Amino acid sequence: MKDKKHGGRPRLAPICNEMKLDFPSHSKNESFARAAAGAFIASLDPTASELSDIKCALSEAVTNCTVHAYPDHIGIIRLQIKLRTDGTVIMSVKDSGVGIPDIEKAREPLFTTDAAGERSGMGFTVMESFCDSIKVTSKTGKGTTVTMTRKLAGKSAL
Repeated sequence: MKDKKHGGRPRLAPICNEMKLDFPSHSKNESFARAAAGAFIASLDPTASELSDIKCALSEAVTNCTVHAYPDHIGIIRLQIKLRTDGTVIMSVKDSGVGIPDIEKAREPLFTTDAAGERSGMGFTVMESFCDSIKVTSKTGKGTTVTMTRKLAGKSAL
């Protein structure tokens, strides 16, 4: 249903549940973020494949924070997950790190700033392949927010 109040865009389903979690950018906390997200999203009864896809995309976003946002110190990663009544999962991963100077370039497959060659440059590509949409905002020296959206198949109302 189109809504004149929202510029003719369809009205979004309401948020039915939300979580926020702040944790240090230690690489070991990637599995913690995956587990917390999986437990929270389970209320939507996702398939094993859907849950695996969502957790993989989330892992990439968290790994980007631990490796790129805070290259020389431990910072805070903020994970926020919202569940909509139509079965849509919205995940935001935010840091206050170094930021991304060129988001378009960073989103190119195989692009990496890792001079040592240990990183594949596929993080954003993986996120995009497992989500319906991904939005990246960043300011150099201020941090980055990656927001990923995934609608679960067959889920229409909670």
